[in-house]
Amino acid sequence: MAWIQIRIDATNETADAISDALTETGALSVTYMDAKDDPVFEPLPGETRLWGETIVIGLFDALTDMDAVVEQLKLWPSMPADFAYKVEALEDKDWEREWMDNFHPMQFGRRLWICPSWREAPEPDAVNVLLDPGLAFGTGTHPTTALCLEWLDSLELANRQVVDFGCGSGILAIAALKLGAAHVTGIDIDPQAIEASQENARRNGVERKLSLYLPNDQPDELKAEVLVANILAGPLKELAPLIAERVQSGGLLALSGLLQEQADELREHYSQWFEMDEPAHKEDWSRLTGVRKG
Repeated sequence: MAWIQIRIDATNETADAISDALTETGALSVTYMDAKDDPVFEPLPGETRLWGETIVIGLFDALTDMDAVVEQLKLWPSMPADFAYKVEALEDKDWEREWMDNFHPMQFGRRLWICPSWREAPEPDAVNVLLDPGLAFGTGTHPTTALCLEWLDSLELANRQVVDFGCGSGILAIAALKLGAAHVTGIDIDPQAIEASQENARRNGVERKLSLYLPNDQPDELKAEVLVANILAGPLKELAPLIAERVQSGGLLALSGLLQEQADELREHYSQWFEMDEPAHKEDWSRLTGVRKG
């Protein structure tokens, strides 16, 4: 099916009004896009934080009379006067197929490959994780995931107990098992992530070594020799006492999902419980590692 979209320049003050107007004029979906490549950090609970310069995009059926839509928008009471806009036709594509075609096997560290489940592993004798991201985040393409995969590949994981906080697609948990871990416990707040992790574990033949829990269901006695948490800086700081409690004395820790400017503060915070290493960086993102104090 073909589509047509209208892109309207906005600010964080006008974006919601423009969104409402697009919805009322028949837009099938409305999305926001950063106009200046300006990162937006974690919102507070219940908060929707927008960029200072935002593009609001309304998607319409290709047969829609966009001249009539623009005239309706001009009459909408809360629309900014003389708003700037651009109407574009979208090529009809199989977007899922295109995404799949652009997701290639990737190597992390010396031994580890992440391979889409629909592609053949390039090195059959390597440590290959077959991944179908499904409904959950985590393909290895994001720098924070890459930093964590490289760290796991650098460890001797044979017979170790691992915890993956914020397991998402299960990519880190399954990588740890493929690298020799005896057992991994994955924890995530999203039931869809639990479902995706279970399916990916089955695809890799490691489902019997992976236990998955929502936060309220995790065992009280859970202890890790290795813990990895690839979430966000805010939750990492809030959950620090719990994460520290989950790592046994001498156990290893890796934290990611944080921007470089957040690394020093979080490193200092975790120094209460861990001997922390210097941060590792990839693009604008960081990974912190440490050893649990006795």
